[in-house]
Amino acid sequence: MKYSRLTKEQFEELHKEFINFLATQSITGDEWADIKKNKPEAAEQELDVFSDLVWLGVLSKVEYLEHISPNQIHLFQCQEKSMRLIALKIEIPEVDFTTKEGFEWLRNNLLSNSVEFFNAKKDYTEDKHLDLFKMIESGANITKGELFNYFANLVKG
Repeated sequence: MKYSRLTKEQFEELHKEFINFLATQSITGDEWADIKKNKPEAAEQELDVFSDLVWLGVLSKVEYLEHISPNQIHLFQCQEKSMRLIALKIEIPEVDFTTKEGFEWLRNNLLSNSVEFFNAKKDYTEDKHLDLFKMIESGANITKGELFNYFANLVKG
């Protein structure tokens, strides 16, 4: 398995897609029940293959990721061969970017010397999708890029 197995809740949400996946392998509902009962290792393999297919589909559509921690914000634009990073950092312990108040503070103090901006570009390893998956596993969220684009225009201008 390349990524990670979907959770029980995710499988329930993707129930119809999983049935279609089994159908593409000519596995009927009765056959699936038999496989689960009598060949649990084969059932596990099918769940893993389906999970990887779902993850690959999701990862191939990722355009933006963001990772927000109390004193740093990392915004990523995921391009074909590399990703662009815009990062913000502060050294003020009482400000927490993960709170509404912390974001409000950032908005009011964006151009102060308290906020450090970083801009970088990083090439993917040989497996772009695995790189993105690892970032998501470590806490990054898939976004539409509003925050990235806001700061990209700010940094550019």
